[in-house]
Amino acid sequence: MADFDVTPLGYGRYQVSDGTRQQLAYATGPSTSRWVFIDGRTFVVDVTSGPKGNVSRTHDDDMGLASPMPATVASILVHEGQAVSRGELLVMLEAMKMELQIKAPRDGRVRKIGCTPGELVQPGVPLVELD
Repeated sequence: MADFDVTPLGYGRYQVSDGTRQQLAYATGPSTSRWVFIDGRTFVVDVTSGPKGNVSRTHDDDMGLASPMPATVASILVHEGQAVSRGELLVMLEAMKMELQIKAPRDGRVRKIGCTPGELVQPGVPLVELD
């Protein structure tokens, strides 16, 4: 089994290195399993089967929510000025025949929407900003 160094870059992006080669990976999904897109392939990773212990989970960016991979905006379920609750679905994306849900990481108010339905969005570009 090969050893890999994984460096979080934010917005669901990771740099993966095997010591000789570096690649960019994108990850999304629920806290118990993640869909990882790397080198043109998609993998499902069970994050509950690692070493036991306290794992601190934080959001890459509490202010701007972005797509973890290139995707098409299927629908926008909120509007600017709307109050939202933690876990509320804000934007639905489609990528590689998968639906990707962008949810509110905390309670807040939608400050800005930076996408439109049908638009192809890139990783790291904020789709929704919360106050």
